[in-house]
Amino acid sequence: MALISSESLERVKQAADIVEVISAHTDLRRQGTRWVGLCPFHEERSPSFSVDAQEKLYHCFGCGVGGDTIKFVEEKEGLGFAEAVELLADRYGVELEREREDPQAEAKRQQKRRLSELLDRTASFYAAYMWDSDEAGKARAYLAERGLGEEVLRAFGVGYAPSAWDTVLLRGQRAGFSVDELRGVGLAQRGKGGGEYDRFRSRIMFPIRDRRGRTLGFGGRAMRSDQGAKYVNTAETDFFHKSRMLYGIDLAKAAIAKAGRAVVVEGYTDVLALHQAGVEEAVGVMGTAITEEQVAVLSGMVDEVVLALDADSAGQEAMLRAQRVAAGRKMRLRVAAMPAGEDPAEMMAAENGAERFRALLDESLELTAFQVGLVMARTDAAVPAERDRALDTEIAPILAGLGEGATREDLVRQVAEKFDMDPAMVMGKVVAARPLGGGPASGEARGGDPAPTVRKQAELTSRERRERALLAMCIALPAEGREYLARLTAQHLSPLGARAATWLREHPEDPASNLPREDAELAGLIAELVILASDEPASAESMELNYLLLEQRRLEADIAAAGEAEDSKRRAALSMERAALVERIARTERVGR
Repeated sequence: MALISSESLERVKQAADIVEVISAHTDLRRQGTRWVGLCPFHEERSPSFSVDAQEKLYHCFGCGVGGDTIKFVEEKEGLGFAEAVELLADRYGVELEREREDPQAEAKRQQKRRLSELLDRTASFYAAYMWDSDEAGKARAYLAERGLGEEVLRAFGVGYAPSAWDTVLLRGQRAGFSVDELRGVGLAQRGKGGGEYDRFRSRIMFPIRDRRGRTLGFGGRAMRSDQGAKYVNTAETDFFHKSRMLYGIDLAKAAIAKAGRAVVVEGYTDVLALHQAGVEEAVGVMGTAITEEQVAVLSGMVDEVVLALDADSAGQEAMLRAQRVAAGRKMRLRVAAMPAGEDPAEMMAAENGAERFRALLDESLELTAFQVGLVMARTDAAVPAERDRALDTEIAPILAGLGEGATREDLVRQVAEKFDMDPAMVMGKVVAARPLGGGPASGEARGGDPAPTVRKQAELTSRERRERALLAMCIALPAEGREYLARLTAQHLSPLGARAATWLREHPEDPASNLPREDAELAGLIAELVILASDEPASAESMELNYLLLEQRRLEADIAAAGEAEDSKRRAALSMERAALVERIARTERVGR
C-alpha cells in the first residue's frame, strides 16, 4: 500500500486546526495557554479534557486518552490512519504525495479516484438540472408541497435525472469515462437488447454521500405512476453498500457530536425536513429498519441513537439484532414512537410539527421496552391462549436477549402485571427462552443492560506521579532533561514510564511529532507530558527531587530483593546507600522551599 510522504504528513499536521476539529465534538474554552472542555470520549460533569493548540495535542486527565489531530479524527470518525490524513488534507487543502507505491496499487487508487470524480460530476449535473431545466418543474413543485425549501435542497445536493434514455451515459462518455465505468458505479445498465441506458430517468435524485462528503451512490424517486418502483437506489457496487450507508451523515456528523445522539429516520425527505427544522442530528437508513452495519458506523460517533421509525413494521428480529450490536458497543438504542400514518416529513409540515417531534425524542423509550410494549398493547390478556402465545413466542425471546439487569427485571414486572401472572413465572420463561434473532439463551448470557461508554483512568501510584512530573520537566527543560533521561533506568520507572523515557530519548527535539500509532497508551502519555510541560513550573531543584525520590524507590525494591535472597551483606550496603540518599532528599527539599 502507498505510504503518504513524511513531508505531506507534516504539512497536514501544520495546516489542521486542532481546536476547530475538536470543537465540532465538544465545546472548548480558552484557559491560559490551553483550551479545556468536557471530554468527548467519556461522560463527565467537570471539564478534564485539555487541548494544546500550539503543540496540536489533546489529553483527558479523566480517562487518559490523548494524541494529535490525526489520532482524534481516527477515534471520532472511525477511520484508519490514512483515511484520517486524507480527510484532514481535503479539509485544509493539502495536496498529498505518496512514496514507494507499487504500480498495481497506484493504478487501483487512481481508478478509485477517477470513479469518485465521475459520481461527484454526475451529482453536480443532477443538481444543476433540478434548478435550471423546465422538465424538473414538477419535481420542484412536489418538493415545495412537501414543505422543503431551496436552501436545504441545495445543501443536500438534491437533483433531477432527465427523462431521456442516455443523457448521463453520453455526458459521461464525452467526459472521457467508459461505458464499463458508468456501469461499474451504477449510473448505466445493460438493456435486454444488449445496449446501455441511464439507470435513473425522470426521478428526483438524492446523492448518498459518506462522512467525507464524497458521493457513493444515489436514491431516485419516481415522478410518474408508470415508472415501476417508487424509489430506486444505486445497485450494490464497490463504492456503494446500502446497508452500511446513512443518508445525510456528512451534514449531520457535527450536530450528532454536539447533541450527543443521532436521530435515525427512514427516508430522504424525512432527513431533509428535520434538518430544515433544526434537528440537524438526523440521518436516514433508507429502509424500514436500521442495520447492524449502520449501528456499527454510528457507534464510532455517539453513545445514543433515537429511532424515529415505524418500529412495528420494521421487523422485530432485525431491530433486536441491531440492539445486540449496539449493546456490544456500549451504545443505547431508543425509539421515538411516531403517530400511526405520519412520518417525520409530514409532521414537520404540520402546525407545531417541530415541537411535537422534539417532544417525542424527549419521551423516547429504550428499544426493548418499546418492543415489549407493542406486543402487550396488541395482546388480549383476557384470552389465556393469546397471552401464552405472546409471552412464549415474542416477549420472552425479546427479554432473553437483553441480559440480566435492572431493565429486564422492571420489564418482567410490567409484563406480569399486564398479564396477571406471577413475576417468577414470567422470569422463568425468559431465562429458558432463546433470544429472538439468535444468540445464547438468557441463562447463558451475562451481558447486562446496555450502558453508555464510561472510561475512567486508573488512579496513579506515587511512582507514576513522580515519573510523569520528571518526564514533563525533561521536555520543559531539554538541556537538563537529557541528563536525567540518561540516568533513568527501567528500575526507576513503571513499564509505561520506561517506554515514554525511551521515546523522549529518541525524539529529544520534538516529542509530539509523529506520535506512535501502534501504541495508543504511549501516544496518550506523550501528549499528556507535552501539555504538562507547558503548564507546570519546572526547575532544576524539582527535577533533582523527583529523580531522588524515584531512586529511593529503586533502592527500597533492591533492599527487599536482597532480603528475600537472604543476602545480608548486600542488604546492609544498600541500606547505607539509602540512608545517604534520604539525607540528600532532605537537603534538596530545604533548598526548594
